Amino acid sequence: MTDQEYRWLQPSAMAGPDLPGDRGRLPRRTLRDWFVDILMFLFAALLGIAAADVADSVGNPPFVVFLDQLVGAAACCALWVRRRWPVGLAVTLVAVSAVAPVASGAELVALFTLTVHRPFKVVAAVGSAAVAGGLTQTVLRPDPTLPFVVSAVATVVIVLLVVGWGMFVRSRRQLVVSLRDRARRAEAEAALRAEQAQRLAREAIAREMHDVLAHRLTLLSVHAGALEFRPDAPPAEVARAAGVIRDSAHEALNDLRDVIGVLRGPAAGEEHRPQPTLATVDALVKESREAGMKVTLDNRIDRPGDVPAATGRTVYRIAQEALTNARKHAPGAEVTVTLTGAPSDGLTVEVRNPAPGGDAPPVPGSGQGLIGLTERAALAGGRLAHGPTPDGGFRVGAWLPWAA
Repeated sequence: MTDQEYRWLQPSAMAGPDLPGDRGRLPRRTLRDWFVDILMFLFAALLGIAAADVADSVGNPPFVVFLDQLVGAAACCALWVRRRWPVGLAVTLVAVSAVAPVASGAELVALFTLTVHRPFKVVAAVGSAAVAGGLTQTVLRPDPTLPFVVSAVATVVIVLLVVGWGMFVRSRRQLVVSLRDRARRAEAEAALRAEQAQRLAREAIAREMHDVLAHRLTLLSVHAGALEFRPDAPPAEVARAAGVIRDSAHEALNDLRDVIGVLRGPAAGEEHRPQPTLATVDALVKESREAGMKVTLDNRIDRPGDVPAATGRTVYRIAQEALTNARKHAPGAEVTVTLTGAPSDGLTVEVRNPAPGGDAPPVPGSGQGLIGLTERAALAGGRLAHGPTPDGGFRVGAWLPWAA
């Protein structure tokens, strides 16, 4: 099907009468349209010539034969506008062919075009008129070589064949249009799914970058702020803070390289650092203690070695973000990390800290860490809650499923 046929078969072109404002917006004729129109013109002309020979052979007066030839030529020429005015042309040719048999070929072409481009109600009305006109022609201009019954039956059969052929072509074109629309919708849906997948991937990468880098950068910010806030600190403390800053910067660079490697895609032979698991929570707590935090770890998990890797990684990220927030907003406070759970019961992680104290400089936060943790827990099939405690502290608690 050509693009022009596709536009013709759209609802605006197939339903209802012709609108005056639509006449200037009809699609341009293609080479295929010219070829089909020429074939239709020749078909109508051949039938008209045959009908004119029959009219001449039965002894009609010369002026009647001449008028028939003029009417037949005009009817064939009118077929060039059959797409622009299919209803009007079909009705006119039905009326003309009732008294001029030479217009019968053009009438059949117009009826076929009407069937292809207009709804069945219009086709049924015009087709009934064509049958009535054919019977009228049989009475007014009978063919002496055929009985009346044969002529009448032939008229009805020919009209039904033309209408049936037109309905078949219309149905086939509508099927092609529906398949094309379905393909376009499928392409649009595929593009939408790809866009959503990209958006989810970007969100996952952003969440991972925040979880990985926030912990390291917070250490840098806290110790740099402490050095700025206490320039008269003992050399030992200054050296220890500088060491933490150096180690945190090195780890942050390594983590950043890992994230950039994920964005670029794995290269051949590239070795990636192992992902954190439940077993690395101890190392996280030790690192926080070495940075000057007071952290207590209470691990009461039954069979910790059976915890799925993805669940353990989620626990690590929750504990890491909670310790980072405690270091930011409650410097000097003692933080308690509690891990409990068993197979089929789920795994619970809770991080608590009392009200902040001291005069350490505040560290600004982005406000996205807890949001990211909530999304991470939801993606794992669990839930996360956070908020202040009655004593002025803060609590972060999460439950994650753990299938047996």
